Amino acid sequence: MSNSSSITQFLLLAFTHTRELQLLHFWLFLGIYLAALLGNGLIITAIACDHHLHTPMYFFLLNLSLLDLGSISTTVPKSMVNSLWNTKTISYSDCAAQVFLYLFWIGGEYFLLTVMAYDRYVAICKPLHYGTLLGSRACVHMAAAAWGSGFLHALLHTASTFSIPLCQGNTINQFFCELPQILKLSCSDSYLTELGLTMFSAFFVLGCFVFIVVSYVQIFRAVLRIPSEQGRHKAFSTCLPHLAVVSLFLSTALFAGLKPRSISSLSLDLVVTFLYSVVPPVANPLLYSMRNKDLKEAIRKAIPRTFFSNRKVLIMLQI
Repeated sequence: MSNSSSITQFLLLAFTHTRELQLLHFWLFLGIYLAALLGNGLIITAIACDHHLHTPMYFFLLNLSLLDLGSISTTVPKSMVNSLWNTKTISYSDCAAQVFLYLFWIGGEYFLLTVMAYDRYVAICKPLHYGTLLGSRACVHMAAAAWGSGFLHALLHTASTFSIPLCQGNTINQFFCELPQILKLSCSDSYLTELGLTMFSAFFVLGCFVFIVVSYVQIFRAVLRIPSEQGRHKAFSTCLPHLAVVSLFLSTALFAGLKPRSISSLSLDLVVTFLYSVVPPVANPLLYSMRNKDLKEAIRKAIPRTFFSNRKVLIMLQI
């Protein structure tokens, strides 16, 4: 294929060509996807229905769950369909949409994690000013800025990538349309524009990373000055879920982007991409609810509420 204008579809990488293993992959991904839907859905329902959780920390957590649902819904269902029907194709427009949506969700999540670090910094280091600095209007503006940054990030990269001539075929060595894999199909020097845009984005990503690190240095210094052990434990417990989510998000994404080419292989690339694209949306609800008594109690209340509301809908449909 000489250029991108002649490409009507891409070929995604299959996990396996054995039919039995394809069906196993479908059921495995279906279980993972349902777990992500259940975990994030319960968190969203619990926070929305429990007025005790209408605070900045839980407001940002609700937005994080929405972004997690969006990111896993962009990649996993298409891979499941391909395994179920024994196909590998994805149309050019669907691939472009998948790239845009995934970059939108993942970019918004990273910027939101930065905002959540600021929330923890103000709560622990400046508790007397918490209501002033993180009022309802300020929280909405910061969340909107995170979503808007994700949208701008996705729009720029998608427009830049799909304006590049593609001369290296149409086979994407990944189970979804991953941006680095598409750039490998570009002509020799045509990716320089996207490379410059990537470096520009990396500057802001690095800035967010430095902000998160500095925030937690200040948080740990403030916590260590708390005289009582119970007070230190309570302060740490409010930060550990966010710190665990940030560590999982950054460690998998950085390893995917910075791993040496000498150890790169199709199997390793699949595993690494699975770790940074599929695992976080499933693990984040567990990390946030594991040590949070208020959230666990709200989830317990949300489960019967969700069950009975769904039951009422089914009864109405039967009638």
